[in-house]
Amino acid sequence: MKRRVFLNLLMLIVSFVIVNPASSPAQRASPNDKNPQILRVENNLQGFIVTEGDKPWTLKERMEFYKVPAVSIAVIKDYKIDWAKAYGYADLSEKAPATTQTLFQAASISKSINAMGVIKLAQDKKIDLNTDINTYLKSWKFPYDSLSKGKKINTINLLSHTAGLNVHGFGGYGRQEQLPTIIQILNGEKPANSAAIRSKSEPELRFEYSGGGTTISQLLVTDITKLAYEKYMSAKVLKPLGMSGSFYSQSPKPEQQKYLSTAHRRDGKAIEGKYHHYPEMAAAALWTNPSDLAKFIIETQLSLRGKSNKVLSAENTQLMLTPYVGKSNGLGVFIEEKGGLKYFQHGGSNAGFRCHYFGSLEGGNGVVIMINSDNGEIIPEIVNSVATVYQWKDFYQPQIKKLAEVSEDVLQSYVGEYQITPQFILTITRDGKQLKGQATGQPVVDLFPGTANKFFLKVVQAELEFVKDESGLINKAILYQGGQKIEAKRIK
Repeated sequence: MKRRVFLNLLMLIVSFVIVNPASSPAQRASPNDKNPQILRVENNLQGFIVTEGDKPWTLKERMEFYKVPAVSIAVIKDYKIDWAKAYGYADLSEKAPATTQTLFQAASISKSINAMGVIKLAQDKKIDLNTDINTYLKSWKFPYDSLSKGKKINTINLLSHTAGLNVHGFGGYGRQEQLPTIIQILNGEKPANSAAIRSKSEPELRFEYSGGGTTISQLLVTDITKLAYEKYMSAKVLKPLGMSGSFYSQSPKPEQQKYLSTAHRRDGKAIEGKYHHYPEMAAAALWTNPSDLAKFIIETQLSLRGKSNKVLSAENTQLMLTPYVGKSNGLGVFIEEKGGLKYFQHGGSNAGFRCHYFGSLEGGNGVVIMINSDNGEIIPEIVNSVATVYQWKDFYQPQIKKLAEVSEDVLQSYVGEYQITPQFILTITRDGKQLKGQATGQPVVDLFPGTANKFFLKVVQAELEFVKDESGLINKAILYQGGQKIEAKRIK
């Protein structure tokens, strides 16, 4: 367990690959390419941890550092798309340039659009969001058991992750693999590669993120409307919003196929078959681009003000954006407060794709970022740049740390190997006054001294402490991150 946790922690830190996809990234923008804010955003990327004297990075530098093939961005200002621009390659091996029309898998952002579609059913009086889901499910019934403690799950529970259900997310299927039906997915039957969707606890007890619950809402849509899910979503949500390039279908049309970007792993290699299929469409399957997602954000912002109702009324948009049970989980969205202002947001992570969006509840501001890589660490740095350039009040609040003075002799005393498990070793090396760390199979990361024996990383909020034994010798290291504490015994 410790090895897996430590591996996951380090995978969040930084990613390196053996190729350099962004050495000369092509850049293609919308017609407003002359917007002076574009250049400012491109040259002002920043992390959450900085030290005195640090300078912002450029987008080009960070694409090279993280080895991200393509980045696509749309920025919203005053309820309009201020600019959109794409960088790099939709397919690295083919050197196919990314454009603002290039499509990426939206992954879990699909849940936001799905929620709008499901709430639309309630607005059209075809469903009561507070009624037991089995009232509407016809082709499959949720198998309540003792864990639900006699409480019934409703549609709001599904959309707000308060149904007490399992299956956080889905791994997808290779393009040559047989795809399971939605019933097989819900029952965990082959060829499904995920567990059956079942109760972990009673509903409304707490927030428990569940792509499985979202998948039940997909079946609910089809059982009620008698339409294929992708057709319903296209007719009732995507087309009304003007998201003309977006679709949920697992069989792209020829005219759509040419816009699909290729998914890339952390080692820089394209996924076999170029991308995975996700029959769990509501939870993970939307193909879209930042400009189209910006239309969803803008419509949500305008609808909240009573200025538009292309899909939902102001009342139902307010319902979507209201936290349920917890402080942040709305219906298909998460509410985050920064600097006294609230934003609705969601991120996404499919095999070879990462993305995130933010939309303010007031003022009509927002940003959408999509990439075709597992190396998503660049995304928050871009968000920070947009927030800084567009002066989003107190949105970006970095931790500013001072570097401690540590002698080379002390640094040298930390050099060695620290064992997490027999097969998983943390190796500490030194390059002059720079201490470096590397776990088995992972990249080298720089360690910065906060004190003489406690070092921090800049790319993620994590610290590594070196501990002495009674004789004064360093005998272990302790990693702190996200409330976890992992000890590594020194073996060399």
